[in-house]
Amino acid sequence: MKKRQLTLALASGAIVATGAHAQSSVQLYGLVDLSVPSYVTHADEKGNHVVGMGIDGEPWFSGSRWGLKGAEDVGGGSKIIFRLESEYRLSDGQMEDPGQIFDRDAWVGLQDDRFGKLTFGFQNTIARDASAIYGDPYGSAKLTTEEGGWTNANNFKQMIFYAASATGTRYNNGVAWKKLFDNGLFLAAGYAFGNTTTFPTNSNYQAAIGYNGGPFAVSAFYNHANKAGNTNQSYSVGGNYTFSIVRLNAGYFHYLGDQGALGQRHDDAWTVSLKVAPKGPLDYELGYQQMRVKNAAYNADGDVPNANIGTFDPASGLHNGYKETLYWSAFYHLSKRTELYLAGDYMRLHGGYTVASTFGASNQLELTTGIRTRF
Repeated sequence: MKKRQLTLALASGAIVATGAHAQSSVQLYGLVDLSVPSYVTHADEKGNHVVGMGIDGEPWFSGSRWGLKGAEDVGGGSKIIFRLESEYRLSDGQMEDPGQIFDRDAWVGLQDDRFGKLTFGFQNTIARDASAIYGDPYGSAKLTTEEGGWTNANNFKQMIFYAASATGTRYNNGVAWKKLFDNGLFLAAGYAFGNTTTFPTNSNYQAAIGYNGGPFAVSAFYNHANKAGNTNQSYSVGGNYTFSIVRLNAGYFHYLGDQGALGQRHDDAWTVSLKVAPKGPLDYELGYQQMRVKNAAYNADGDVPNANIGTFDPASGLHNGYKETLYWSAFYHLSKRTELYLAGDYMRLHGGYTVASTFGASNQLELTTGIRTRF
């Protein structure tokens, strides 16, 4: 019987195992983001401001995280892949979601040159990944089969919930398929089991399509989520175009949320942003977004719930209004892995649109500096 030879090596955070019949690798990786000092107006019921570390302890752009990812070549152009990823707060050392050690990713799957990438477990919704190319100017300009993200805890993130499932911007009990074809076509589909005896409560299905076309990329998704027996639907279309040192991004979102006897909530939202990246260590970002609600019931705290995942109070009545946010940033890149940043946003609320973070005020200013590094 022929023995399988195995060699282990540790370099640059990766443990690589190579054998006579297969190759496998496990990589330790992570990101550290610290925003300090941060300044926020209308930070309590009296209208006072606060100066601290992060926004409520959260970094501005990227949740600090560490993780393990691995792959094993099983032949025929196929790999078994997995990822386990956990988020923590650098400000106090606590887990981002207490009691959930892998609160960003916990999945296993198959990646094949012919059939694409199929993953099972706790992972990004495919609507979130598909819309990341135009959701803000900070991610990849191209569609890929890798998970994408939007910015972190600040006033211009909330649009991401139009791409959410019934359990958040990640699937619980999720199945996701993605395929990027050689001609630039991108296709994806996802389903999340509700794991309840009352089907289809808390289940979710999504589909996305896109195209990478040289200097531009476009994508669209449809999302159907069942939250506590109520149907939520959304769709979005958008893209970006890069010319010279400028990248322009724009997208539109439409949302319909059933509210029982209160009828249906209607949202229309849009975003536009740009990134300017001249030669040298500096780049600059500027964006604007607007989120409009019609016939929206408040939650128990008297605020507009996030799309798809929010619960509403049947006694709150119905409300119309909109939220607009202007945001900006500048990065100074010390290396390919480390940068300093200066960022801010200004949010204004109109009509019946309310959010918990302003404590009843109609506007809020957030400013910060910070450092971000990867390993």
